[in-house]
Amino acid sequence: MMIRSGCKRLFSSKKNGSVLSSSWLLNRNNNQINKGDNDVIKRPSSSSSSSSAAAAYHVSSGGSMRGLVFWETNKPLTIEEFNMPRPKAGEILIKTKACGVCHSDLHVIKGEIPFSNPCVVGHEITGEVVEHGPHTDNKTIQRLPVGSRVVGAFIMPCGNCSFCSKGHDDLCEDFFAYNRAKGTLYDGETRLFLRNSGKPVFMYSMGGMAEYCVVPANALSVLPDSLPYKESAILGCAVFTAYGAMAHAAEVRAGDSVAVIGVGGVGSSCLQIARAFGASDIIAVDVHDEKLQKAKTFGATHTVNAIQEDAIEKIREITGGMGVDIAVEALGKPQTFLQCVQSVKDGGKAVMIGLAQSGAVGEVDINRLVRRKIQVIGSYGGRARQDLPKLVKLAESGIFNLTNAVTRKYKFEDANKAYEDLNKGNILSRAVVEIM
Repeated sequence: MMIRSGCKRLFSSKKNGSVLSSSWLLNRNNNQINKGDNDVIKRPSSSSSSSSAAAAYHVSSGGSMRGLVFWETNKPLTIEEFNMPRPKAGEILIKTKACGVCHSDLHVIKGEIPFSNPCVVGHEITGEVVEHGPHTDNKTIQRLPVGSRVVGAFIMPCGNCSFCSKGHDDLCEDFFAYNRAKGTLYDGETRLFLRNSGKPVFMYSMGGMAEYCVVPANALSVLPDSLPYKESAILGCAVFTAYGAMAHAAEVRAGDSVAVIGVGGVGSSCLQIARAFGASDIIAVDVHDEKLQKAKTFGATHTVNAIQEDAIEKIREITGGMGVDIAVEALGKPQTFLQCVQSVKDGGKAVMIGLAQSGAVGEVDINRLVRRKIQVIGSYGGRARQDLPKLVKLAESGIFNLTNAVTRKYKFEDANKAYEDLNKGNILSRAVVEIM
């Protein structure tokens, strides 16, 4: 990956000025907040239409937590102390156990994708249910009771918009209009406020690089005791994104030939999903021999080093001159976009899942697209309510190997180092930050 001038400053570590006690405090209303294996929080559910009351809602708790804050490009991420976030109706407060380290965060940190700042990054989490927002429906409370182990999807469906009502959670209007466009949840407000100043901080998805986070209940699925918190965090983005691409965009069928261009965290997950769906030839394309060797453990039947040989010609050679039924681009670069389109056979599908620097443009041969019925399909992720429980089952059964997929683990205090390593290309598949 090319590193812009000044990026090293971005990832320089900065020690937090104070050591945060892990103990909880009493809130102003003297309602006891008990911290144990199963946290129980009792809070008043009164509301007010005034802006001052709305602001007070978020800071009335006496508790606090730490979160990793991105301030602006070329400034270091810092661990800051926050007021304990509070969920609203249909939302759940999660004690975060682990959070994955994703290139999408890195795009934001490097200024390649615009996002509201300051913000807490991190968007693939596991954790424990601590509190339900006031007026949350009984079915949600029964499905996700306090103390439940959960995994969260980065696309957090509102459940009510025109797309969600049709089951297309991956296109949720509120998620894109509020979270991705404004860094808030779906009432237009963040749940994160700095403890020392009360300054609001935005949320990239749920803002998972924090000791606690607020997540819409529709984005959560129960995590069985048999699955570990740390490795399972990647189910919410790396595996979730791969499943959306393979199941909904590519619609992989048994016997299909598949090429995956870029076999990092998401690309290597695509290999495992393709194998689970019964694909025949599974071709991994990358420029790192170590990643390609690892790809064989994920189901790749063939590997291609795109520096050492022409990837398109090699893919055609492997497939008897035809090209693959499905090619997946998982890097987000114009060159690999073109390779992906040129790698598919007549009538084939080129699926794009890699995010690019804002404004990047991919090229395509229009005549071949038209004459040979090539399909170019974008895919951002899976559908949380339908797909996340399925991914949990795939991992629980061992069909998807979580242990092999996570190649590095970091402590919360070393989260900066995790993003630095990701930026340098030092993470073989996926890294996870252990938070609590």
